[in-house]
Amino acid sequence: MTITNTDNKTATRENLSLVLILLLLMVFPVKSYSQDTTDQKLSNVKEAINKQKTTIKRVDTKRQKLLSQLKADDLAIAKTINALNKTLLSSKKTKKQINELIKEKSKLTNDKKQQEVVLAKQLRAAYSTGHHDYLKLILNQEDPGKVQRTVEYYQYLNNARIKEIDQYKVTINQIVENTNQQQAQAKKLQQLEDEQKSQKSALETKKKQRQITVAKLHKQLVSSKQKLSKLEEEEANLVAALARISQLSKQEVDLNGLSKLKRKLSWPVKGRINRSFGSRKQDYLKWKGVLMAAPLGKQVKTIHNGTVLFSDWLKGYGLVTVIDHGKGYMSLYGHNQALLKSVGDRVETGEPIALVGQSGGQTSSALYFEIRHNGKAVNPKLWCR
Repeated sequence: MTITNTDNKTATRENLSLVLILLLLMVFPVKSYSQDTTDQKLSNVKEAINKQKTTIKRVDTKRQKLLSQLKADDLAIAKTINALNKTLLSSKKTKKQINELIKEKSKLTNDKKQQEVVLAKQLRAAYSTGHHDYLKLILNQEDPGKVQRTVEYYQYLNNARIKEIDQYKVTINQIVENTNQQQAQAKKLQQLEDEQKSQKSALETKKKQRQITVAKLHKQLVSSKQKLSKLEEEEANLVAALARISQLSKQEVDLNGLSKLKRKLSWPVKGRINRSFGSRKQDYLKWKGVLMAAPLGKQVKTIHNGTVLFSDWLKGYGLVTVIDHGKGYMSLYGHNQALLKSVGDRVETGEPIALVGQSGGQTSSALYFEIRHNGKAVNPKLWCR
């Protein structure tokens, strides 16, 4: 094949153009469309992650504030209920005292009437016979011995009258004092009733505030993962708390544990078991105790004698009482409305220790109940019947 000059020139121009294009690409590199898209997606993902982190942090901060508010709400309700119970007890005692005063006044009034009858008879007798006989005795100047006996007789009657009059005065004073006491007790009762109204009103306000807090808390738990994380945290807190208080336990010689009491103990409240021991709670988590439905304010009773180790608010479980029964056995009572015992108190079997509630974020009243042995949760149904 013969190559002409024209062909050589054309090839040279094409080579120069190719080199120029390569040089331009090296100086001004151009990204492909696919690379631009990938970089943009990566940037968007990073931005989304940062936003999510910010959102999570904000939600966690808000949730912690709500938990603090929930604790404050639960404690405020418990304080108000305890105060209300004391007021109701004082009111009941005052009513009893008023009833006793009424009975006492009725008896004093009857005594007064009887004393008036006796005095009236004595006065009539003295008027109709005593004055006439005494005057006759003086005027007739009878036998001195007889005069002496008669004078002694009249003196006896006079002393009897004086005694009756003195007793009558005492009765009158007692009636007056009784009336004053009744008035004072009635005034006290009215003050207690006014205080009850105020406390009940405050209680309703605190309950409404608590409902708002619980609703806000539930809104924060959108996904199952968040709920699981919450439950894991609450369970870890409970285990840690029980580990701490178990170290404070004083093993008293008269606390013999629960090992010999299987199927012999009574439940802390009578009610339907809504959640059984070992049933699924969330994902892999299981119930370590039982959740028993019971009316709000119903007394919670200890299953056996022991010593109170814990009596306070615990995240996820609300107002909690833990009792040491000895030999490594403990019972736990949660979600209470109010706690009736303090740390260190000795309690006997069946003694009221709390009132059923819905503290800790519950939407309905119930008691959470656990039995543990050496820190490990055991099935309460093996002990209670």
